[in-house]
Amino acid sequence: MGVQHISNGSGRLSQRWSRRGVLAALGAVPTGAALAGCSSSADASAATDGKGATAPVKSATKKATITVTPVPGTKKADFTSPVEVTVTDGTLASVTVAGNDGSVLPGAFNDTKTKWTSAKNPYSGTKYTVTAKAQGATDETVATFTTKSPGETFIGYFTPEADSTSGVGMPVSINFTHAVADRAAVQKAITVTAEPEVEIVGHWFSDTRLDFRPQTYWAAGTEITLSLRLKDVEGTDGVYGTQSKDVTFHIGREQISTVDLSTKQMVVKRDGATYAGYPVSGGDSDHTTWSGIMVISERFKQTRMESSTVGLGDEYDISDVPHAQRLTTSGTFVHGNYWASTSVFGSQNTSHGCVGLHDTKGANDPSVAGYKFYESSMLGDVVIVRNSGEKTVEASNGLNGWNLSWSDWKAGSAV
Repeated sequence: MGVQHISNGSGRLSQRWSRRGVLAALGAVPTGAALAGCSSSADASAATDGKGATAPVKSATKKATITVTPVPGTKKADFTSPVEVTVTDGTLASVTVAGNDGSVLPGAFNDTKTKWTSAKNPYSGTKYTVTAKAQGATDETVATFTTKSPGETFIGYFTPEADSTSGVGMPVSINFTHAVADRAAVQKAITVTAEPEVEIVGHWFSDTRLDFRPQTYWAAGTEITLSLRLKDVEGTDGVYGTQSKDVTFHIGREQISTVDLSTKQMVVKRDGATYAGYPVSGGDSDHTTWSGIMVISERFKQTRMESSTVGLGDEYDISDVPHAQRLTTSGTFVHGNYWASTSVFGSQNTSHGCVGLHDTKGANDPSVAGYKFYESSMLGDVVIVRNSGEKTVEASNGLNGWNLSWSDWKAGSAV
């Protein structure tokens, strides 16, 4: 049979070619050939399971997981342990722990940077936000927790007052509102520094009183800073401090007054030079005046003195004692006296233990010794009593720690 051909004139297929035949001819594709546009690059690279099915590709990298301690969201977290941030399947790039009180807890990574630990414990009663990021991660981990408040607390009342100016004998004295069992922990949380610099040591007089002083009197013009870091310090089992503050005191000029009760005279020295001298009257033979170094701890232009308050029954009750300055907690004062004859001062010891100077009723006469000495004095000034016939005053009786030797003073430190 002859082969059909395409007409030269029309370019049409010969009518003898059927539609089915044309399709069959066009569908003939060589074995193994690929049709363009039917496969993606993923399809092309996919592995097979050997049975003709495509197997999924597994990632070789795990996502880093960050863990925070205390547990995020805790409302009453412990404040006696440090904050910890750890990571698994990675390393830590950064960690910040910030309190709602404005504080930021310092801390450090371990050698492998898989753990961060705060250098100090979090404060009680504080909300903290922990922001941590793993190396190479795009997102940060943010967690919050709130520490519980302590059940029982204590504070320390300090002398002298903040920003005050005192004499060279003024110690820094702290009285606590709760007995302290762990003296070392409390003392370590308190520092006293001075400018010009000098060694300052603490001495415990009791479980509620801690004083600080240098070996000798402060230098005139010294600036003293008391730093209290008692917040969350456990003073005794379950009782925590609350204070975190700095206060500054100042030392003024040096004034040291020496009372000799054998001669009944007081000599006042200011910055090493004699400033004034006054005749006095001390305690009689039945009520001798304490001897030793004493520091003025309170001052009153006028005050009431009752013998019953010092164990002397109803021997006296004077409502307006002028120019009274306290030397001991037990009731020793140096004060003005208007009820005794002027001839007593400088010649007789007639008091119930105080040191008296001639004065006038009303405390307004600038010509008398009581007025003059009061006006020249300040809290923290030193008054030394000699030849009184009495033993040396206890160092704890007032602000009178100067009666202890430096070695005995240092022996009372807990650190």
